[in-house]
Amino acid sequence: MMKLAFPIFLTVAAGASIVIQQVLNTNLRTALNSAVWSGFTSYFVGLICMVVLAVVLRDPVPQIATVARIPWWAWSGGLFGAIFIGLAIVLIPTLGAATFIALLVTGQMLASVTFDHFGWLGLAQRSIDLPRLIGVAMLIGGVVLIRR
Repeated sequence: MMKLAFPIFLTVAAGASIVIQQVLNTNLRTALNSAVWSGFTSYFVGLICMVVLAVVLRDPVPQIATVARIPWWAWSGGLFGAIFIGLAIVLIPTLGAATFIALLVTGQMLASVTFDHFGWLGLAQRSIDLPRLIGVAMLIGGVVLIRR
């Protein structure tokens, strides 16, 4: 268990950073009076951070031959990130941060269990079983309790 303590801590911290990011983006939306420019700013700052990280780690730029072999759908992650950021900016003021994140995690869990079950997008296939279904049901119950 100690071997997993640090990765678990980092994962919890990543979850907290998502809430912070979305609240900051929502505040920026209000200040700029634009969800689009708030989202753009979020991605632009993120891009700068990734460039700095690549330079610090001396991560080489991928070769064109490698890039050419990647399936077209692998490039769509940014699209889904933009959907997430845009919806968070618009919905957090209406739903509140706790409800938004609870619903977000529920959607992630439902999609994750489905993707695992069918082995979609290159994931190892992991069948849906009773403990997983109970976990999903408990998560949905948690959303209901948070939202009430």
